[in-house]
Formats: sequence, C-alpha cells, structure tokens
Amino acid sequence: MTPPAAVPPAGAVVRLRDRTFGADRPVVMAIVNRTPDSFYAPARYGSGSAAADAVARAADDGADLVDIGGIRAGRGPRVDAAQEAARVLPVIELVRERHPDLLISVDTWRADVARAAGRAGADLINDTWAGHDPRLVEVAAELGLGVVCSHTGGARPRSDPFRVEYPGGVLDDVTATLAASAARAVALGIDPASVLVDPTHDFGKNTWHSLELVRRTEALVALGHPVLMALSRKDFVGESLDLPVDERLEGTLAATAVAAWLGARVFRTHDVRATRRTLDMVATLRGDLAPARAVRGLA
Repeated sequence: MTPPAAVPPAGAVVRLRDRTFGADRPVVMAIVNRTPDSFYAPARYGSGSAAADAVARAADDGADLVDIGGIRAGRGPRVDAAQEAARVLPVIELVRERHPDLLISVDTWRADVARAAGRAGADLINDTWAGHDPRLVEVAAELGLGVVCSHTGGARPRSDPFRVEYPGGVLDDVTATLAASAARAVALGIDPASVLVDPTHDFGKNTWHSLELVRRTEALVALGHPVLMALSRKDFVGESLDLPVDERLEGTLAATAVAAWLGARVFRTHDVRATRRTLDMVATLRGDLAPARAVRGLA
C-alpha cells in the first residue's frame, strides 16, 4: 500500500502591526484601486468614498488586509506622485478611521508616496516593482511598516514583458532576487515576519514562467518569509484557459488552492469571499484549521 503523501510545510508566520497570523489563518488581501483604468473594471473606484465602501464590503467578506492602489500597474496615462498620493491618502485615512482593526497596504513603488501613506495609517508597503526606488524599503524600516519584496526581472514600472528569458530558469532568478531583497529589509530592522516575498506573476514573465512559479511554491516558502501570491484574474490564468478577465475566477481559485496547499500565506484578490472560503478549506484539508463544525456520523 502506498503511504499517504506528506503535507507540505506550513509557511512562515505573518506579523503586521500588532497582529500575528499563523497557519490556521491564511491572509486575504483585498484589492481596492483608486484608478479609472485598472485591468479589472469592478475593482475601479472613482472616489474615495466609493473605495471606502468597497473596503467595508471586503472586511465583511473576510478580508484581513486591504491593498489600496492609485496607479495602474500596466501601461496607461502618466500619473505623477502627487496625483497618486491624492488618490490613496484620503482612502487610507477613511479606512483607518472606520476600521481601526483592519490592516492597510499601499500599492506603490514610490518612496514619497509610501512615506505619506505610512503616516496616514498604512501598515504595509506593497512594492510591486522590485525596489525600483531603493529608498522605499528604507521608508518601511523608518516607519516600522511591513514591506513586500517582489520580482520583475529588471522590468521598469508600468512596462509589459516581451520575450523575457531566464537562462538559469525563472525559479532561480526569483528566489535569488527575493532572498537578497528580503535580507536587505531585515538588515534595515524590519521584522522577518513582516517581510513578504512575492514572485509577482505576469510582471516580467510569460505564462510559462508564472505557471512554474505556482508549481514551485515550496521553493519560495523555503526562503523563510511569508509568501504573498497575487494571482487574481491575471493573464497567465486567462491564457491558460483562454478566458477574458471577467471569467477567470475559477482558474484563479484553482491556482490559489495549489499555492496555499504548498505553504503560501497571503493572497491578493479581487474576490474576497470566494478566496476566504477557498483558503479556509485548504487550511482545513492541511490540518492547520479545524472544521467549523463536525457532526456528521456523530449525532
């Protein structure tokens, strides 16, 4: 008889502000964009009050953390730092006032925006462009915030990949980059449990690269920091299934379940309720979380 496969190791503990998340509480990061042109239309909020209302819905649906962005990741009209800050800071202030226990992330690669966001109440800086502004991680350390270390293969902000190659393999490039970035953050004084590592699917990568990084989640977990997966409705899901962005939920949840089983800890999502339920089920299957109730065959 073949012995059962071992459950992969649980990912690292996540600690942000005064909250700690163990394996029994996978972290759901809700996406709220104060942009008119984000690739997924339902996540666009034209005013600060609309964005704050979206945050309230996300919290009700089970989000632990909300990621507020003021500029589209891909190509689009120029948005300077002042305009980006004007979009995100009022939302951060509203959320901190209305939801004092909810964790807040700001999605920016600009150190000046990050500093203003931290002073307004953000807990985490989500640097999706891999230290393009090297001062950003210094701001996180200065203000006592967490930081996301990402990988873009050297791509500049708001650029799209074209015939990207990793001669030594995408996994080796990603793990080496993330290990170095995380080490710098820790050396600056940031708690290792507040340093999230993100392989950054689609950024500087083709679909084959992104699929490989989901399969090899365990190698990312082995870096010893919480792994963040930003998989939601991305192009690698759409290309895998030949589906437009508004039909990519099931594919996203499948990738989410695989990455969670393999130890990823934080999931950035447009679909909070579905992601919360998927992650809780995976945690229960892994044995990290007890069933909410278990009466079948017992009563």
